[in-house]
Amino acid sequence: MPATMTSKQRVLTAFSRAEPDRVPIDYSANPGIDRRLKQHFGLAQGDNEGLRDALGVDFRTVAARYRGPKLHADIPERGVRVDNLGIHRRKVEHGSGCYWDYCDFPLRDATEEQVAEWPMPSADDYDYSEVAAACKRHSPYAVQAGNSGLGCVINTNGFLRGMEQTFIDLITDDPAGLLLARRRAELQLEMTRRTLEAAKGGIDYLKMGEDLGTQLAPSISPDLYRQHIRPLHQRLVDLAKSFDLPVMIHCCGSSSWAFDDFIEIGIDAVDTLQPEAANMAPAYLKEKFGGRLAFHGCISTAGPLSFGTAEDVVRDCTETLEIMMPGGGYCFSPTHQIQDNTPTENVLAMYETAHDVGRYV
Repeated sequence: MPATMTSKQRVLTAFSRAEPDRVPIDYSANPGIDRRLKQHFGLAQGDNEGLRDALGVDFRTVAARYRGPKLHADIPERGVRVDNLGIHRRKVEHGSGCYWDYCDFPLRDATEEQVAEWPMPSADDYDYSEVAAACKRHSPYAVQAGNSGLGCVINTNGFLRGMEQTFIDLITDDPAGLLLARRRAELQLEMTRRTLEAAKGGIDYLKMGEDLGTQLAPSISPDLYRQHIRPLHQRLVDLAKSFDLPVMIHCCGSSSWAFDDFIEIGIDAVDTLQPEAANMAPAYLKEKFGGRLAFHGCISTAGPLSFGTAEDVVRDCTETLEIMMPGGGYCFSPTHQIQDNTPTENVLAMYETAHDVGRYV
């Protein structure tokens, strides 16, 4: 093992469940804390790359840009933004910032015929011509295609059908809900294929997602996962493997019940890993799945990072690193976007600890 690896080497070594020179480091944050971090480092507000360099982040993402028409009109009189899947969002202010919450759920009562006619983008509406150049620009880093919404059925169907109806769809085999999932899956599969082809070997791994747990328990049964969701996941994994790429899946809540299924379909790494959820403690995951899966996450955005002191953060991050590092296969990351109520000094302590404690050599 070289004394110092590139970010790309570091991440791919961890994904292969081996020890790199140090744990790979990732970053994700809401706009408020992102803005404060850039101010701390004296960076311009648009300098996303500069902030990642300052924090020592090993990951980068590339994606094709949407160039097609706007398919669904916004509703300005209600302050509602509508994206090209027809998902409605409204701005919700809170004490430390704001977020865009999902609302209206326009396909909640839709029939199969209405879902079939619902306007959605085509893979032709995306511009893949800049993908290769973006990969080359980020070539020292681990370059990701995809995101947490790729392959996701429950969350994204829920944005259009509502969560209650989405679970009913899965339990009752409702043809409207299942068609919505299939339409989205076909679009994503073709977009991903074209992105990987356009990258000309510049992509290092694929990221996909599916939230399968509450804080206390699974959100659906293993049988429902295997019937309706696993086959769609398998197609994405098979596509990635045809390009010799590892796959990481984002999965919130108490989701370790599905990890053996993930291993069976060829997934290499699991993201999020909320330590406060049932059967998601770092020690439990390391003992049960270490050597079979790589891990990305574990640093809770709802724990000491948001509500403790900098000393609490150092202690929490150190304990997590000491559990997850032995034997390799761990990437240091917040479980979700770091929230705007998080003290700036806590975030700085988090990343300083990753660099100080997370070294193998």
